[in-house]
Amino acid sequence: MARSPRVELPHITQHIIQRGNNRQPCFVSEQDFTTYLDYLEEYSKQFEVNIHAWVLMTNHVHLLCTPIKSKGVSCMMQSIGRRYVRYFNKKHHRTGTLWEGRYKSCLVQSNNYLLQLYLYIELNPVRAAMVADPSLYIWSSYKVNALGEPSDLCTPHQLYLSIGLNNARCQAYQALFKPHLDDKLLSDIRQSLNKGLALGNTKFKEQIEKLSGCRVTEGKRGRPISLKKQIT
Repeated sequence: MARSPRVELPHITQHIIQRGNNRQPCFVSEQDFTTYLDYLEEYSKQFEVNIHAWVLMTNHVHLLCTPIKSKGVSCMMQSIGRRYVRYFNKKHHRTGTLWEGRYKSCLVQSNNYLLQLYLYIELNPVRAAMVADPSLYIWSSYKVNALGEPSDLCTPHQLYLSIGLNNARCQAYQALFKPHLDDKLLSDIRQSLNKGLALGNTKFKEQIEKLSGCRVTEGKRGRPISLKKQIT
């Protein structure tokens, strides 16, 4: 079966996940984590992709980012992926694939879901029972977004900036982490990401489909109907 086309539009935020092959570790030393982040910073700048939030887990990566140009995210992820595999295989004396196929992504409606995805990403280590508080995990953007730690990698999203100024913003952001994400939202985030759907309301999804010519909603069972026929 042919792979569905990846939907990527300039200035539309994306949630990305890339997993290690068979869920095996893709980070086994501190140098691995720092090397990946160095590559992420280098290629995000080269391909003009703003990185808003991230977490590097032992066997996968989550990113929240906004491309400035078309195909910026694809070029960035391909460049990081290939270079990091060469580094990882050489360092750890191994051969073969590291990643579980191509990365998965979904477009995000900023007003409704963006800040929820900041939380979803930075709470990964807490949900995995690796730490009790996100501030204790150093391989995420939490300290940048919640504590004001300087970062050359992070470009704040405008919606994040709108929640306050300086210390007030950090305090407002920390307050977002007090309630837990509900199960329905967690399910929606995971389904959208795993299936390459858009995360947003019906109007947002319709706009994305018209702009891209690709389906970003779950199709009905049975013979698919051409999207072009649906929107003409």
